[in-house]
Amino acid sequence: MPITPRDREILRLAVPAFGALVAEPLFLLADYAIVGHGLGTTAVGALGVAGTVLTTLVNLCVFLAYGTTASVARQTGAGNHARAMRSGVDGIWLALGIGAALIAVFWPLAPAVVELFGANAGQSAQAVTYLRISLLGAPGMLVVLAGTGVLRGLQDTLTPLVVAVGSFALNAALNGWFVLVLDWGIAGSAWGTVLAQTLGAAVYLVVVARGARRLGTSLLPGAAGLKEAGAAGFALLIRTVCLRVVLLAATVIATRMGEAELAAYAIATQVWTLLAFALDAIAIAGQAITGRSLGAGDVATTRDATRRMTQWGLWSGSALGLLVIAARPVLPGVFDADPAVTELLLALMWPVAVFQPVCGIVFVLDGVLIGAGDQRYLAWAGVWTTLAYLPAALFASGFGVVALWCALGVWMIARLITLARRSAGTAWLVTGA
Repeated sequence: MPITPRDREILRLAVPAFGALVAEPLFLLADYAIVGHGLGTTAVGALGVAGTVLTTLVNLCVFLAYGTTASVARQTGAGNHARAMRSGVDGIWLALGIGAALIAVFWPLAPAVVELFGANAGQSAQAVTYLRISLLGAPGMLVVLAGTGVLRGLQDTLTPLVVAVGSFALNAALNGWFVLVLDWGIAGSAWGTVLAQTLGAAVYLVVVARGARRLGTSLLPGAAGLKEAGAAGFALLIRTVCLRVVLLAATVIATRMGEAELAAYAIATQVWTLLAFALDAIAIAGQAITGRSLGAGDVATTRDATRRMTQWGLWSGSALGLLVIAARPVLPGVFDADPAVTELLLALMWPVAVFQPVCGIVFVLDGVLIGAGDQRYLAWAGVWTTLAYLPAALFASGFGVVALWCALGVWMIARLITLARRSAGTAWLVTGA
């Protein structure tokens, strides 16, 4: 099939976004590989628990990226460039404030939060160490989210790619040095990630500040803008809470199955996350294109782009599923998994691969509706799909970690149904600034 102008626009945004999104889970994948080789299975399990907590806290604030992308893109499509940048600056200030609050609240609560997972004493101690150090990087992580949202809304996905690749390379180098050379243990892995994320945030601050000065936008926070950014993100927060409830419930169940099960599930989760971020590249294009086209009042372009991006999601998901099957035999060796973990990990890769085509469509439609500002529907859909998942997960808990992963497939199918039904209607096609 020939590449159309619509395909070229999608690829122009999605290909750099793909690189940037893949780099993000590679932060933790690099940690798992280095920790697995240098510290062993207990440390890998501890990293799985702490990484889940940290990822949950950061992902609850993903509205800083998604909401900013949608609002900046819509204002850009309507020709309101100064208002677009104002939204971005306020989003960054909101990110800094939330990051500081996360440190203040969760530093003292770290032992209690880790204890909720039911890990053994060795895993718990290392998980608390990793979590507390990593919290120091929370403001930087959230600034990266907000800054990325600004640039995506301005139809620039290349700069986030450059920053992400640089941060990943620095993260891998620092982690290897701190853990394998200086022998700092799991704390070294945490410090490497903190430093890399903070430097990445500094780059975004410089880029956004330059853009704001060109448009005459003040760099000081505005009370009205902060309130608007917070209100716009509330529905997305509910949606994200629902997503994290699903993943947290699965991690808790896997933790209680045993050390090998937890380690295998943690590694499989990082592989799945890597694939999810890769598929989300098309969703990022969906957010930017949908926001811009609806801001310009062009419903026909929105419909056409949605149809084409859904096709790209299906094709990409199918290709990634085949890639997982091909890479399956070598994955345990990458993480230096022991025999028990290897057996479970090999089995888990089958459901990971099978559900990739479903994931491809789900992520695209999710991105399109976010770009349209249809957050209220997404919040309600998140509640219903979570309610569909929890009984399946509880039932699967009696049949092992592979059955637990299949329950995640039930969840993805429920998301597919709710998103496809909404996108087929017209209620989300709201035009104008």
